[in-house]
Amino acid sequence: MTTAEATPPVDLDPIRDKSDRAFLGHPKGLGFLSFVEGCERFSYYSMQTLLVLYMVKYLLLPEKIGNVVGLQALQNGWYGGMQGQPLASALFGDYTALVYLTPILGGIIADRWLGRRATLIAGSIVMALGHFLMAFEGAFLFALLSLVVGVGLFKGNIATQVGELYGPKDLRRATAFQLFYIAIQVSVIAAPLVSGTLGEKLGWHYGFGCAGIVMVAGLVLYLYARPWLPEDNRPAKGTAAPREKLQRSEVPRLIVLLCLIPVLAVALLVNQEIFNAYLVWADEKFQLTFAGYTVPTSWMVTLDATTSFTLLVAVTAFWKWYSARTGREPDELGKMIIGSVFTVAGALCLVIAAATGGDGKIGLFWPVMFHILNSIGFGHTLPVSLALFTKVAPKAMAGTVVGLYYLAFFASNKIVGTVGGWYSTMDTVQFWLLHVGAATVGLVAFVILKFSLGKLLADPGAI
Repeated sequence: MTTAEATPPVDLDPIRDKSDRAFLGHPKGLGFLSFVEGCERFSYYSMQTLLVLYMVKYLLLPEKIGNVVGLQALQNGWYGGMQGQPLASALFGDYTALVYLTPILGGIIADRWLGRRATLIAGSIVMALGHFLMAFEGAFLFALLSLVVGVGLFKGNIATQVGELYGPKDLRRATAFQLFYIAIQVSVIAAPLVSGTLGEKLGWHYGFGCAGIVMVAGLVLYLYARPWLPEDNRPAKGTAAPREKLQRSEVPRLIVLLCLIPVLAVALLVNQEIFNAYLVWADEKFQLTFAGYTVPTSWMVTLDATTSFTLLVAVTAFWKWYSARTGREPDELGKMIIGSVFTVAGALCLVIAAATGGDGKIGLFWPVMFHILNSIGFGHTLPVSLALFTKVAPKAMAGTVVGLYYLAFFASNKIVGTVGGWYSTMDTVQFWLLHVGAATVGLVAFVILKFSLGKLLADPGAI
């Protein structure tokens, strides 16, 4: 008999009012957490949208690079003398990779010492500092470091709180994370339109400063929302509250989650490239002038976010309708397989665009088709995989496991940083065929995991 079997049944969420459906049929806390995450993602995607263009078109120019403290030493050392677009791609890849590595540390800090609330607040403050430091060219590397640390403290700990709003058998969990991702997509739509336009048209530092202001607004909202959020996991001062312990029966599911991380990393490659070499390609080759006005290249991110938002809503509504009509729907891995099929199809659109563009400007038909198909893939993969990790994660290390989830983004962005640097020297058709191959590998791997290990992820409440 396991420990769980020996314990009398209890309410797994005694602090929450089960009748709380104030936010679209979900707890009010989900609404607050979604808006807070939206502010954080606005600030992050403002940075991510502007970063490569800022470096390629301004900061890494020969007359500017010497103004950045420590950058030339890093360029000649770690980056082996890279210059221009390859250096920008490599810096972007390392920054975005580290952003998704530090949530592991943030989860450990929250689980063992500070609790999720204090850790998240600290992350918000450090992130805001990083955005404001971007106003000073010399502090560029210090700004990136602040953002890496801040996101690490923030990221996993807000997603964990979303999961804690629901019991392990609450079927609303997956839908909750899709709603959570909808808030993110709204932010990704707004970030290029606001910060991207400010940065490209008015001045780079205006775009970065706007990101910092919105991050501060998110922190204020989080502090206000405390009464509607899950209880913190930090023991009260002066008490010796017992901590959850990892159960032996939880280990196999934990191993399956670890197996999913490298698969997700490969499957994410196409999506993550949007913020790297894709933007450089769009800036050089896409037809972005309409009626005499050239729209900012960063608006391609808004296009992606708009389609992602619209189709994520559509995907969520479709599966709700399908479930109501048939009484069943695919499990998490099943949806991720469906998503990968669309991702492969989307990447093929980029191959067609590159093959048919020739030496002239590329029309937006095939890029738009890419964003549509890739967004359907996104809606079946990203929120669903995060819901799966929060569902299966052992309570003893929930924050840490969500931090481990972001290792997939760490690995994917590190790969993007390397692969994106090949854009300048590699045939463009072959460059995007490489991404088609990565998406195909992810699809095949999800299928194998589904039929070999999928049953281990079923009904974690039965542990």
